[in-house]
Amino acid sequence: MTILPPEPNFEALRLRLVRLRGERGWSYDDLAERTGKSRRTLIEIEQGRTIGSLDTWHALGHAFGVPFEDLFAALCEEHEPPGTAD
Repeated sequence: MTILPPEPNFEALRLRLVRLRGERGWSYDDLAERTGKSRRTLIEIEQGRTIGSLDTWHALGHAFGVPFEDLFAALCEEHEPPGTAD
């Protein structure tokens, strides 16, 4: 029997990006300058039209000063993250 992992919560990850940018008062242009990614890519991620690449999320983590594992913890919202079950 195959046991599949729970679905990742991409909406929570997207909202994390919205909150991080909003808390800093950064425009899309500000974030694009800090990440080296296009404004269009950042808008599409934030609006949920694309998930974005690992490279883009890596750049976002560095721009916000958020460790990668903390940034991606949002994917496990609404279910238990791996390695936490008793």
